[in-house]
Amino acid sequence: MPERLTILLDQNIPREIKCWLARLNSAWSIFHTSDVALDGRPDADVLEWARIHNAVVITCDEDFSDLRNPSLKSVRSIIRLRVWPTTVEEIQRGLERLFLERQLGDFARSLIVIDTSTIRIRKL
Repeated sequence: MPERLTILLDQNIPREIKCWLARLNSAWSIFHTSDVALDGRPDADVLEWARIHNAVVITCDEDFSDLRNPSLKSVRSIIRLRVWPTTVEEIQRGLERLFLERQLGDFARSLIVIDTSTIRIRKL
């Protein structure tokens, strides 16, 4: 049985990624910030929504990887993409590597940074 996961895509993630993730695993609940009235809202609002919904945040925003931010400690996990260029295809490649190489349990209370060659996981 597929594992349930709630995902919030930050505004800098193309909406096409939402459809791609839904095809990857139909058990996941996937939202884009534009779906939940968070486009243009401060990072703190995005993190609060993620906390309330126990969601994993997927973003390209560097601010979400600043471990000095106390709000990060209250969310399930942050996946920070450091791929270039930030096209749909490169984002898909990075996320595909993560989902193929790691178990969902690895995501608990973690900051996951994906670049073109590595995946780093740090506990929040």
